[in-house]
Amino acid sequence: MLHYKTYIVSPDAPWVSFVHGAGGSSSIWYKQIREFRKAHNVLLIDLRGHGKSARGRWKKGDSFVHIADEVKTVLDELNIKRTHVIGMSLGTIVAQTIAERFPERISSLILGGAVIRLDIRTKLLLWTGRVTKRFIPYMLLYKLFAWIIMPKKRHEESRSIFVNQAKKMCQKEFIKWFSLTKLINPYLSRLQMKTNSIPTLFLMGVEDYLFMPPVEEVVKRNAEFKLIKIKESGHVCNIDQPDIFNRLSIDFISTKQKTKAITSTG
Repeated sequence: MLHYKTYIVSPDAPWVSFVHGAGGSSSIWYKQIREFRKAHNVLLIDLRGHGKSARGRWKKGDSFVHIADEVKTVLDELNIKRTHVIGMSLGTIVAQTIAERFPERISSLILGGAVIRLDIRTKLLLWTGRVTKRFIPYMLLYKLFAWIIMPKKRHEESRSIFVNQAKKMCQKEFIKWFSLTKLINPYLSRLQMKTNSIPTLFLMGVEDYLFMPPVEEVVKRNAEFKLIKIKESGHVCNIDQPDIFNRLSIDFISTKQKTKAITSTG
């Protein structure tokens, strides 16, 4: 089972589950924990090969579906019937996959630095990585990607945290995660159609120039999707602007909890 940690405030409090991106770990949420645990039960998960979760879980044909199923196993272990899920970067794909497969378990989605579609620049970047991944040290690639995705001075903390976390991965795990991006565009298009009935908030840094345009497009097409742009923030907006990220996320969750309560009593 994946490694996880919980903070439980009350049996009746809503659950919020955090899903990090590739190369990170549950420790990236250190600027969220104190605020969220005041009124929510919090679940932090290390995805396979990250943090304290075991390496070498990969089998031929494994995909985001298998990763999502591993997260669901943790929910089952903890008897979490429903949860709000907050994802970051590639973790937003895991979050949406959970919502697609087990919609009855998801109260809402909050997707930070969301990966919705890869444009020509991102596809070229990933193609270069796939071509060179077996003979260029993965940390060199990761540092390059981190700098391209988070180029500004104020993104320095985010870059540093993700690079330091990625150092704890082995090259084989990195290659496996990297390979998931190969057929990602058609998969993501299907995800948007499958999860559009679930209340979804996209939190995007204004400076997240690679991933913002596809999010803007998908929000226009889906009434249940909402986008808020965070100023002076890049791809990893939960670290760049944690106070704003926390307030917007908690307000969104609170609104959905109130709607649920009214529906239940009505």
